[in-house]
Amino acid sequence: MNYREKRIRHKARAFTLIELLVVIAIIAVLLAILLPAMRKIKETGREAVCKSNLRNIGIAVSMYLDDYNRTLPDTKSANEFLWYESDGVTYRQPGSSDSYWGLYYKDYLKETKIFGCPSLQRVPEGLIYSYGDFPDPAKLIQHAAFGLNFRPEARGRNTNDIYRLDEFIICKDHAEPRPGCTTRDGFHNDDILGAMNLTQYRKSIGGSRWINYRQIFRHNIRRHEDERTGGRANVLWLDGHVSSIEETTGDDVPLRWYTGGKP
Repeated sequence: MNYREKRIRHKARAFTLIELLVVIAIIAVLLAILLPAMRKIKETGREAVCKSNLRNIGIAVSMYLDDYNRTLPDTKSANEFLWYESDGVTYRQPGSSDSYWGLYYKDYLKETKIFGCPSLQRVPEGLIYSYGDFPDPAKLIQHAAFGLNFRPEARGRNTNDIYRLDEFIICKDHAEPRPGCTTRDGFHNDDILGAMNLTQYRKSIGGSRWINYRQIFRHNIRRHEDERTGGRANVLWLDGHVSSIEETTGDDVPLRWYTGGKP
């Protein structure tokens, strides 16, 4: 085979620039189609873990109620994310101002991670509180992802006095560990049609914690606006079942879900 024939044969095996660009364009189109689907699949898995954790919390709550005459704990001043002292070993006292409310159920847990939600942000600026004594503050929320129903009607309450256990919220996805569950930080709007819930988290009405709104309805997020995620939040009910509440302004969330009253 002479030089000319070798050159022609080599040339025939090579890709042209146009062919390479076409291949790259096809790959880019496929990635554009596949990546959103992959992100959705990944989030579906995270939400499944979140719901499973909430169900396990429901089991712990049920065991606690069996041991304490069907009476919910009065969580007192517990209002932050902390399970441990700064040494990372010693449990904090349940009810102390810097403790997480889950401490009341720690004797019924194998590990605290069941209070975690993989979809909750892991960034320091996502924290409501500051913890300068801890080397990695962002990790503190990994096992403290759910907000307790802290209405007066839910503290130290005998569950026999609650109208329907399957319509009484124990805890839910939230940016705050212990929301007071008024219209400032709860999902209801005081049963006032057209009024707003979560007013403390709404930028449009001067909410001081608006930067954390997107951590509340954090599952299945489809929008990227300050007050609209298009998502949903998971909720643990007193009978132990878990369901989701689609992002809402409160018209479809009755106050009695927090108070245990009759319709």
